[in-house]
Amino acid sequence: MWLDGVNVYAFGQANWFRRLMRLSGTVPPISWLYARSLHHLDRVVYKLTRGRATFVSLVTGLPIVMLTTTGAKTGRHHTLPLVALPDGDRLVIIASNYGQQRNPAWYYNLRADPNVTIAFDGATRQMAARELEGEERERQYSRGIEIYPGWTQYRTRAAHRRIPVIELTPAS
Repeated sequence: MWLDGVNVYAFGQANWFRRLMRLSGTVPPISWLYARSLHHLDRVVYKLTRGRATFVSLVTGLPIVMLTTTGAKTGRHHTLPLVALPDGDRLVIIASNYGQQRNPAWYYNLRADPNVTIAFDGATRQMAARELEGEERERQYSRGIEIYPGWTQYRTRAAHRRIPVIELTPAS
């Protein structure tokens, strides 16, 4: 989000503690731990704050969306917190999976059924997912690095795969 020409989520706009927390995810053992634990903490804080914040949003200042997908194999609904890049009425999410070997499960759910529900900024909306390609993908990935430099490290660690970048637009 831009305010008076400044990206309010930009890494340089965060205080020293939030910058430190954002950078901590670039350290492989710590990102491994985060991948297995932060979503649990986020859910608890999300419930305690009645949907106003997650653990990650509090300690990093990053914009977090609660994404609900339909399981590709099970058909069950799965809700998880993800860093989102607001872009007008659209959101962009990056399937980095902390630079791990595989894409996250939610990515495969989106490929099977691109219709999702998101909770963001106090509102719940129906959205449609579309994977970005080419220059548009690169531009949005670069935007992501402006707020979370960890995505640079994740791209290096996951060099064997192309990290998907997904655009969420309001469902018609």
